[in-house]
Amino acid sequence: MSTDDQRTVRDFFARDEEEQQAFLDQTWCDNCQAADLGMHTPLEYLLDGTIFVEGTCNKCGQQVFTELTEDEL
Repeated sequence: MSTDDQRTVRDFFARDEEEQQAFLDQTWCDNCQAADLGMHTPLEYLLDGTIFVEGTCNKCGQQVFTELTEDEL
């Protein structure tokens, strides 16, 4: 079974606009090795009890991930 099959997709756009914008702006790209380059095309999902927001780096186009901690929930 692949990782994608274990994901529970959530509605990123159900969050308030300010919270959405914070997730889209405050990113870390492993490929660029830089913070806050931004992401687009967000997908929010639950995997193994952890919420992730995944998107595409605005600078290089690689996938970026934000893992939500209990402090952020």
